[in-house]
Amino acid sequence: MAAVDGPPRTALELAIAERNAVALGVTVQQLMENAGRVVAEEAIAHVPDPNGRIVVLAGAGNNGGDGTSAVHFLRAEGRHPELWMVAGTGGIRSIAARRAYERIAGGSEVHEGVPSPGALAASALIVDAMLGTGHSGGLREPYRSAVASVRDARVPVLSVDLPTGSGGPDGLRADWTITLSAPKVGLPGANGGGVTVRSIGIPDAAFDRTGPGEYLAYPKATARGRRARIAVVGGGPFSGAPALTALAALRAGAERATVYAPRPAADAIRALSPDLVVVPCGEGRLRPGDIPVLLEAIRGTRVGAVAVGMGLGREPDTIEATRTLLSELAGTVPLLVDADALDALPDTLPVRPDAPIVATPNAGEFARVFARDSSGSGDGPPGVLSMIARARGLTLVRKGGDDTIAGPDRVVLAGPHSRSMNVGGSGDVLDGVIGRLLAEPLDGFGAARLGTHWLGDAGRLAAAELADGLLATDLIAALPIALREGLRQAPLG
Repeated sequence: MAAVDGPPRTALELAIAERNAVALGVTVQQLMENAGRVVAEEAIAHVPDPNGRIVVLAGAGNNGGDGTSAVHFLRAEGRHPELWMVAGTGGIRSIAARRAYERIAGGSEVHEGVPSPGALAASALIVDAMLGTGHSGGLREPYRSAVASVRDARVPVLSVDLPTGSGGPDGLRADWTITLSAPKVGLPGANGGGVTVRSIGIPDAAFDRTGPGEYLAYPKATARGRRARIAVVGGGPFSGAPALTALAALRAGAERATVYAPRPAADAIRALSPDLVVVPCGEGRLRPGDIPVLLEAIRGTRVGAVAVGMGLGREPDTIEATRTLLSELAGTVPLLVDADALDALPDTLPVRPDAPIVATPNAGEFARVFARDSSGSGDGPPGVLSMIARARGLTLVRKGGDDTIAGPDRVVLAGPHSRSMNVGGSGDVLDGVIGRLLAEPLDGFGAARLGTHWLGDAGRLAAAELADGLLATDLIAALPIALREGLRQAPLG
């Protein structure tokens, strides 16, 4: 699997890939079986003596299920492992982990609760399968006490996926870590020991194409409710494009969408929808003299992201003004750059992790703007896209039949989209969705992945009713429905 040798993945990326794998026909049970097999192989490699005592400490989640599955495969190799269900058997959280436990419960030595250091001291190896990539924050009981017992026992430790409590002050220090499917962000580290990466059968397509797992990245609801605010800088010769972007951001869950546009475009946008806050900026088109006032207005609001370019036009003084705007905002707030603003992109811009830049050209814009980087190819081969993203410090979304999302070290395809989505304004709607996600905030690559997939789902829902009569506004209307279905189907259970 390519992912084994690919870039380090976060816990969220792995969860997304697992959910996408299930959509491709791989069951959670199969993944857990494969994980158990490779963990058992790794344990045997560290304890070649058939009489060596191997103790598996399992938690209540799927990481614990992987360890429990390893008990089955260790027994199949003639070993006699002991299993400690640290949080008890009653709290096993997933169906797959429950099945893994039921398979070994009658024929293996099983204990419930936290082992004492003395109960572990005579072991040749402790397999740590208590908490994996799904855990964050400090350790709670019973895991804190279990980690303390392991430390006091002074027995070699093999951790599954990540050492329990990895990164926290009370985390476990492993001698070895077998990390599943792909390298993990943060490993190797001081607590990981020697790290081995093993495939458990997640298809490459689960990493390389978007799928239903993308919705796992949707920002969690807060007690306050909607909070994301987005500014849209556009309009001049055209008024529809920035309005579509701002309305899409609202339908995607933004609290407020403010459009900054020159008159008379600002007046047309205000008349189009009372849901938008519209601030006139300049006359006719954006010019360099408008930028100080525009910057003051944007910086004076609690805006989470700025989308720039929709309908601005490509007059030389507008491009000059837009280049100044981007240079001033870059590194201070997440940016979505599209359409006419792409011509104003400087070769390099300051970027911080909390202020990413996402550029969303279509094929023609890509060939025009990035010709120097890509030998003029409108197709944007994956390797070229990633090279451009790395050189320019941004996430690149090349819009088309299958949108291509490129970061500095990875490329993902989104789609296939309904052909009925090939309608004017659909790219502006995508900008609003990604811009809203950037404002939550999500990182640039994650926002682009979720945004493109979400819009594709909305397009399929709308096309089922409207076929080739679908309009960009229909995509906007379908966004909440697609989100509801996506969030319902995303968890693995």
